[in-house]
Amino acid sequence: MKSIKFIAACALLAGATASFSHENMHNSHPAVAPQQQEWGIAGEAKGAKRTITLHMTDDMRFTPSHFTVKQGETVRLRVENQGQVMHEVVLGTQGTLDQHAAMMRQYPDMEHAEPHMAHVAPRAKEDLVWHFNRPGRFDFACLIPGHYEAGMRGTFTVTP
Repeated sequence: MKSIKFIAACALLAGATASFSHENMHNSHPAVAPQQQEWGIAGEAKGAKRTITLHMTDDMRFTPSHFTVKQGETVRLRVENQGQVMHEVVLGTQGTLDQHAAMMRQYPDMEHAEPHMAHVAPRAKEDLVWHFNRPGRFDFACLIPGHYEAGMRGTFTVTP
């Protein structure tokens, strides 16, 4: 079943008409309807009442490595890359991040863009706006090959 999901994901990514890559991303997301994820749904910037800044560094760490939000809250995640190499943040579950990391290792130049991802060039920052509408404990990580494996990950809790 995982193989079928992997093949389907690759086919969708390969067949996308918009061209996005880690090297040329500036947090531009194609105009598609927001899709509910286990960890929430894309939010609108005007709905964000709070900003949480996530710092990324070349020591392969996020600061903070954990944050907490309330269910129903829309938050602007300001993702600041303080390093000298490209970094990203991808929201998800341990399973979705593991699966995406495996795809990134196999296809390091894979082109993709989702509202729950922010790719940030060195010394730059991007905003990711997310509506946390489901309670639970979830994960985020940098899935650039080698970064995830080096421990560049964190968690977040959505409280009821």
